[in-house]
Amino acid sequence: MILVPREKIDEYTRRGWWDERMIGEIFIEQAQRLGDRLAVADPPNRMQLTGEAPLRWSWAALQEQVGRWLDVLHTHGLRKDDVVVVQMPNVVELHPIYLACAIAGVVVSPVPVQYRAHELAHVVEVSQARVAIAATRVGSHRAAEHWLAHQAQLPGLREVWTLGLDAPAGAFDLGPALAAASAWSPERMRAHMAAIGLCAHDVFTICWTSGTEARPKGVPRNHNEWLIIGRSVIDGGQIPDGAQMVIPFPFVNMAGVSSSLMAWLVAGCGLHQHHPFDLDVFIQQLRDQPIDYSVAAPAVLNLLLKQPEKLAGVDLSRLKRVGSGGGPLSEWMVQQMASQFGIEVVNYFGSNEGASLVAAPMDVPDRAQRAIYFPRVGVPGYEWTLSNARKVTTRLVDVESGEDIHEPERVGELRFKGPTIFSGYYRAPELTARAFDDQGYYRTGDLFAIAGDRSQFYRFAGRHKDIVIRGGMNISSEEVENLLLGHPQVREAAVIGVPDTVLGEKVCAVVAPQPGQAPTLESLVHYLRHEAQAAAFKWPEHLVLVDALPRNPVGKILKRELRERFSVAAAATTAQCVSGASGQPTEPMESRA
Repeated sequence: MILVPREKIDEYTRRGWWDERMIGEIFIEQAQRLGDRLAVADPPNRMQLTGEAPLRWSWAALQEQVGRWLDVLHTHGLRKDDVVVVQMPNVVELHPIYLACAIAGVVVSPVPVQYRAHELAHVVEVSQARVAIAATRVGSHRAAEHWLAHQAQLPGLREVWTLGLDAPAGAFDLGPALAAASAWSPERMRAHMAAIGLCAHDVFTICWTSGTEARPKGVPRNHNEWLIIGRSVIDGGQIPDGAQMVIPFPFVNMAGVSSSLMAWLVAGCGLHQHHPFDLDVFIQQLRDQPIDYSVAAPAVLNLLLKQPEKLAGVDLSRLKRVGSGGGPLSEWMVQQMASQFGIEVVNYFGSNEGASLVAAPMDVPDRAQRAIYFPRVGVPGYEWTLSNARKVTTRLVDVESGEDIHEPERVGELRFKGPTIFSGYYRAPELTARAFDDQGYYRTGDLFAIAGDRSQFYRFAGRHKDIVIRGGMNISSEEVENLLLGHPQVREAAVIGVPDTVLGEKVCAVVAPQPGQAPTLESLVHYLRHEAQAAAFKWPEHLVLVDALPRNPVGKILKRELRERFSVAAAATTAQCVSGASGQPTEPMESRA
């Protein structure tokens, strides 16, 4: 399945940005080279996740597991361009799933473990997935049973496969199947890729992203598009060959896959899985295994600096770089990480679509600048050390007029073009048309301004898209608003993000009730959970009741006004509801843990 236009393939190959090497070929080479060295290790708290003891696999053991998965995929009739949806926590089995599919030409479509029937039905409909691979359980959630219970609503989904203890009736139990499988040899793997005509321009994954649209959008990426991003992670983090990594990001989108699979693969690393994020488990991993590279949300790094006693006795001598992003960094944090621990923070901005900016010490040595600025890549007159800075072009565009911005401190939308950028949303031509401008640049929906004494930087200035970013997960306000409108007590609903010191933002629902009604936070969450079957990270954690939502003359909800009026007040409470007849917050009425 090749979705990139031929002229792009020819241009990027001619320039040496893309080549013909596939993910499967690189894995076979690395596995044969690295042999008994550690490849992947489970989170130490896996027992709480799946009920199973943690596993550790060498590269040789992982190669055998990949071979067994290939045998199961082939025996059960999955062929090139078939799509499988994968819903698993961060455990070692994800690597053979991804790598076997990369060799078989099967497209992986990963989804967060929080997704429920509302999101899963859309993913299956758009992707036309034939098989779902789900954990038997993730914590208390019986994931495979949930898939089976809603399979009738998932047209085209042939089977539900499950990994874990006590597989439910009706699901294909992968444990015995993998144990009985005949592992393919490296020679057979290579022969199979050649026989099916697999190439580096074939789609490898379809990840899901939320923006202003009401439903998640499928982002297909081929082998080359992933590998070039993986190399940029290595560049920015200065990740040495054979590095030990802890990556506490879900293995479902750009942040997780680019580090946990692509950078890991290219640099031949040892990956220590982590899920869900737990500060004590994270510190335990740093204590148990000398780590060379990790990533963490800004709030996590802030907590470590505020509680340095938690790191007592932890050897951080090898940890020279930590990636962060998904929200503003504080200058204090970047400075203190270096002075207290000798760790340089790399500031990342990126999206599933492939837009990426990296502020690394080589290009932005001043730590105060690195916290808030990114190199102004893809603009003539500026030279940067990171390889992808010479492969992409960017333009800053006035949102209203569409004209290019060249002067400092004027805010506009940042747009990208180049070999890291996807070619369009999966089976959604109308969304694709809106995603690119008339010059072929991807519209990020993110606002930046030109900054620096030589206009050499971009400074993040906010979001044009109407989303809430909670713990690194993008939540479409429109999607949650549409779901809330199904609640019988809700007349109007608007969703905004309110600041949170740990997650960055939390979801706040501003609701105008039906006459005589007063919906509670609990009732809205109960509806989203049991009736709408929406993922838990989308449930509101704050509720504001108003007489009516403020609108402009053409009826558009004034989100900026809502944020100005309510975000600070809501953030000051702990998951509480504030209410006022005129829309102004009053004393908290209720709370939800």
